[in-house]
Amino acid sequence: MLERAEINKQKLGYENVEFRLGEIEDLPIDENSIDVVISNCVLNLVPDKNKAFSEIFRVLKPGGHFCISDIVLNNELPESILKSVELYAECVSGALLKHEYLNIISESGFENVEVKIARDTMLSEESLNAYLSPEEVNEFRSNQSAVQSITVVGYKP
Repeated sequence: MLERAEINKQKLGYENVEFRLGEIEDLPIDENSIDVVISNCVLNLVPDKNKAFSEIFRVLKPGGHFCISDIVLNNELPESILKSVELYAECVSGALLKHEYLNIISESGFENVEVKIARDTMLSEESLNAYLSPEEVNEFRSNQSAVQSITVVGYKP
């Protein structure tokens, strides 16, 4: 991915972009050194989301911001879905409840946290039928907006 990113950077002529290999819970970046963090469907897969958002806060310059797209939950998921490796890979079973996710961001020190986009998403019938009984599928479907894709921004004071 780093090689592909560098190729795209060269094609587009960007000079103010740098890519580094690292762990989001321990970023190889100096404190207060970057302007923007962008992430797409990664943080819901991170075991320690508190540490990840603390690291994002640490590396951002004062006045810097993040823009993150991720999957969150509006309702609790059935246990069988939470234990599914397949649905974890699809970014569903690692997701937090939306209010918990947003609380972690605020508790990390970010201000003016705002959900810019929120779209309900449905799990496929195939996935539901693989992990739930017919009764559980009906109950799950009654909570139509259980899974949501959000784009959230926040600013470091």
